Amino acid sequence: MKKVGLGFAVVLALVLLGGFVMNQLGDVAKAARAGDCARISGALDNPTYQALDCGSEQANVKIAKVLDWNEKTCPSGGMDYSTYTGDATLCLMPNFVEGACYGQDSEAGIAKVDCTAKDSVKVAKVVSGKADQTACGTQRAAVFPEPAITFCLERGDQKQ
Repeated sequence: MKKVGLGFAVVLALVLLGGFVMNQLGDVAKAARAGDCARISGALDNPTYQALDCGSEQANVKIAKVLDWNEKTCPSGGMDYSTYTGDATLCLMPNFVEGACYGQDSEAGIAKVDCTAKDSVKVAKVVSGKADQTACGTQRAAVFPEPAITFCLERGDQKQ
């Protein structure tokens, strides 16, 4: 699996949906904590933030870190985090589940889809506590340093 293709690029671009969300979600950040999950939707028009249980099918992002008032950027050294800025800045990462497939969603940016969907990306493995490109072998890796996690990705729409 050397090349994941266009679907992978689309999903990762959509992971960055936080850039569209900046300064538009009110005071949601007051109660937000690292590890909480949410659904961000309407990213292009009128973004909304809905706090959800991380096990919810609708939860498309997880708060990786809540930046202190004097911190200006999310952690570096891996994939770029999406951000949401309201009363605080939230560093967001995808709420990927091992074995699930994801694709483009016009309302939420990224959403769980059937693995047979065109250009879907499957999360083949989730390696918690480790931010390491090599943890995925030949599969594509999406690495986040804080909290340390590596998502091993492959095309979902290919017959195995």
